[in-house]
Amino acid sequence: MDILNNMRVFVRVVEAGSFTMAANRMDGTPGQTSRAVSDLETHLRTRLLNRTTRRIALTEAGERYYEHCMQILAYVEVAEAEAGNAHARPFGKLKVRSPVGFGQHYLIKAIGAYQKQYPDVKVQLTLANGMPDFIEDGCDVAIVGTLALVDSELISQKFGSAFSIVCASRSYIEAHGIPHNPDDLVGHTCIHLNTPEFPMNVWTFDGPKGKECVQLRPASLEVNTPEALATGVREGLGIGLIPIYSAISGLSDGELAWVLPEYKSQEMGLYAMYASRRYVDAKIRTLVDYLKDTMPVTLASDQEAARRFAQC
Repeated sequence: MDILNNMRVFVRVVEAGSFTMAANRMDGTPGQTSRAVSDLETHLRTRLLNRTTRRIALTEAGERYYEHCMQILAYVEVAEAEAGNAHARPFGKLKVRSPVGFGQHYLIKAIGAYQKQYPDVKVQLTLANGMPDFIEDGCDVAIVGTLALVDSELISQKFGSAFSIVCASRSYIEAHGIPHNPDDLVGHTCIHLNTPEFPMNVWTFDGPKGKECVQLRPASLEVNTPEALATGVREGLGIGLIPIYSAISGLSDGELAWVLPEYKSQEMGLYAMYASRRYVDAKIRTLVDYLKDTMPVTLASDQEAARRFAQC
């Protein structure tokens, strides 16, 4: 007996409300449909349906079995889809969303390299901070940096980590001096990044003494993107805790200095997120795999470069 096929027939009968209608939808006969359900009941030694000449109704056992059948058949569909698409050709439009700084510094280059391997994929990249609404935004893949993922039905694949560093301009240091430990920041003008992820007035560091938190004075300037923060620090408006990918160009050209080089912010995980494991499109799968394969090396290279600049 083909139990899986009989499960499918049973589910179709329940959905259609009759053996005849289910048979028509499956291009079978009412006799075949009825026999499949009867064989299932014999196998289970349980009546699943109460039948009359006009209607059918689930028994209590049938209701429970129907719910389990739905779950089992859904898993089978996922397995078949993944196996069938394992070597599918990636093509079509891929909508990607990324935080502004990460997208500008890393993702555009990564997409260019990815498209050399998969030239039939056309990417629509949106740079915006915050968590996207996959339904409303029509997003296929979102890049997210966070200390901890919230419970979500989204699928997440970690491909790296990043941290922020304390930076100041040369002109600010000449005018106000340099902090030598996190507590010294209290006496300095600090620019705050105003995002839901981090409390503005509390900076948390990993350093020689482990985790340290500093309560700062209210900021004279608040910004909502790392890029605006890096610009404000370059202009000498204060000290900022800047993600490495937004600070690296200023460090390399000497406009920014990494102060407190023994300290860094708590590391954020970097994730590629997409909506479902079911029927994952080949272009989504291949982009996520590409990021997982290549981004750790790129991130580590920038982090090592930042450390070298701090020693100059």
